[in-house]
Amino acid sequence: MSRLIFLFAIAVVIYLLVKSYHRKNPLQDKKITDDMVCCEHCGVHLPKSESVRADDHFFCSIQHRNDHLG
Repeated sequence: MSRLIFLFAIAVVIYLLVKSYHRKNPLQDKKITDDMVCCEHCGVHLPKSESVRADDHFFCSIQHRNDHLG
């Protein structure tokens, strides 16, 4: 009987440790991915945060934006 209580206590401790780890994990709250856009000039895909924007168009570099717009 004491072994059963001991095993139950260990299971509860492991459960509480796993539960506290998931609660404190900062990666769950952060957005890991970024929207992808396509360069209007060359067609390469890149994260929206790294693109160069002109009007409603996205470009992979300032050079491609200048080449495409004139």
